[in-house]
Amino acid sequence: MTAVEHPARDGTDGPVRPPVRVPFPVVDEVARHCLQEEEPETVHIEVHLPGSLDPDRLKRAFTEALRRHPRILMREARGPWYRRRYEWELTPGPDVEVVSFPPPSRDALRDARTRALLTAPPLSASPPIRLEVVAGAGPAVGSEATDAVGEPAPTTGHRAAGPTSGHPAPKGTVLFLTINHTALDGPACLRILATAAELYGGKDDTPAAPPVRPPDATGPADVDTPSTWTPPARVAHGTPEPSPGNGLLVTELSVPRRPKGSPYTVNDQLMAATALMIAHWNREHGARPRPLRITMPVDDRPRGADMPIGNGTRLVEVTFAPQELDADRMGELLRRTANRTRALKSVDRPQLGHGAALLTAPVVPVAWRAAVTRGLRRAAGPWTSTTLLSNIGRIPYALDFGQTAGRAHAVWFSAPARMPRGLTVTTASSAGRLHLALRWSRTLLSHGDGAHLRDLFEHYLHATEVDDV
Repeated sequence: MTAVEHPARDGTDGPVRPPVRVPFPVVDEVARHCLQEEEPETVHIEVHLPGSLDPDRLKRAFTEALRRHPRILMREARGPWYRRRYEWELTPGPDVEVVSFPPPSRDALRDARTRALLTAPPLSASPPIRLEVVAGAGPAVGSEATDAVGEPAPTTGHRAAGPTSGHPAPKGTVLFLTINHTALDGPACLRILATAAELYGGKDDTPAAPPVRPPDATGPADVDTPSTWTPPARVAHGTPEPSPGNGLLVTELSVPRRPKGSPYTVNDQLMAATALMIAHWNREHGARPRPLRITMPVDDRPRGADMPIGNGTRLVEVTFAPQELDADRMGELLRRTANRTRALKSVDRPQLGHGAALLTAPVVPVAWRAAVTRGLRRAAGPWTSTTLLSNIGRIPYALDFGQTAGRAHAVWFSAPARMPRGLTVTTASSAGRLHLALRWSRTLLSHGDGAHLRDLFEHYLHATEVDDV
């Protein structure tokens, strides 16, 4: 076992060694440079279970899961201003109580979502994640929106995911994981939870084999990709809220149908629906047509117990010219999208590109690089992609917590939605359903705007179910 896998002992069974330190990877350093209190860089995950959990037993299982993936037990190491890099300090155990159980209440589900948007676990305490267990939350059967100050939004005809007054107290439990995105991403944290489920429920949680992409039957790669030198479209302003922060809406949809042998994937259908949703929204708000550029995380890590923990995705950008976004030519759009996503996934490149790797080279003090990075981020704002679509795909784990708690039947993720993007779309599928989260900057959109975007997404996702392939 290496030192990274086995941090310093606590002195009970050997000498105390200085904590192992690991330099920040490129993704972590760039995120650390650009932290903002107004819009914390959190990833939120919520897992819905049909039954109840024993608090002490869950705490033990989750703590043991952390120890089995020791790379998550880390905090930012202190250092002088002139240090050349940030470093993670690995710890033998959690510095703080990671699992909490808020008291049951009518608004417990909404309040937990609010906390996930409002407060990021500090980097100064190991580990940079928190798990809240909301009991009696009821089934996730529709959609509910919330924001960083806990104001509910109209559900516009969809049934709310949380409890309502005037009805018997619902059964079920929701696990809320809040992650500081400077240190970890959603798939890595889900791996931790899968280990905890296996320890708690006693059932093997070996991940299912990933789906195989259809063979390349669409011909040569699309060479007519719009230029990336043109500043992309921005999501048009709706009705901004008076205070900063993020808003969130989650909903459950049907997984879109595809004809057998289709040359495109569900991910390509989600990409097309996202592009058409934003193009429609911008037309409604009088925005001048511009190319859309959608950031798409690509994750090549294994999903087993040896999955590398941290920020492990690389980012690629899928570009669409305005004239390509025609829902009346959906088959053509889907084939073009499949060509582009396939080509981008096959390219071997650094996680954030070669420029970020150069920017984080430890040749000058990290504080100087931080100032340069923040300045470049502001200057590059007009060239930032239009939005981010993060498709987790089919949840590869059973997340079975045993007979009393049961198996997860709904899993939602949401990614940060800071300006200048201001909107992120995150999807995952479990139990044969698609779980969609729209997250937005409150300086760009309101709850009503989020509900309208949700309806547009649902409409265009259904429109991708074409027979012309």
